[in-house]
Amino acid sequence: MPVPAHRTPSTAGDGPMSYAIFQLARAHRARAAAMLREMDLHPGQELLLMQLLDRDGQTQSELLESVGLDHSTVSKSLRRMQDAGLLVREPAEHDRRVMVVHLTDKGRAMREPIAAMWRALEETSARDLSAQQAESFVRIAYTITDAINSRDVAAGESA
Repeated sequence: MPVPAHRTPSTAGDGPMSYAIFQLARAHRARAAAMLREMDLHPGQELLLMQLLDRDGQTQSELLESVGLDHSTVSKSLRRMQDAGLLVREPAEHDRRVMVVHLTDKGRAMREPIAAMWRALEETSARDLSAQQAESFVRIAYTITDAINSRDVAAGESA
């Protein structure tokens, strides 16, 4: 099967890497969303579940910080997940205004399906890469992430 040619729009001509990252992120997000739908999850909910599977009983604020999503997105996701029976939210003993999130048995049972989903997504994503290329990609992706995030911090400090 021939590999489709990738065409960068002329207005993105000075940013071919950024355009490629955008296309990659869009394709990856779409594939992950399809896989999550098969598990009755919405995109982003698996990230919250993974954080809770690593450390149950986090506050909503801790979850916000760990997944890097905005407050309204996390709040909506947690509400949906609570309605689905995956978790419960309870006021903290030390401060009734703080909500602590705990997994239910149904939520804890998502560990292996989520791990299997990420394995399958990884296999699809790296199918045509050597182990060395995949390792290099991860290193480069985090280097780019750090550069973008450090630029955001620097821009925020000067504002």
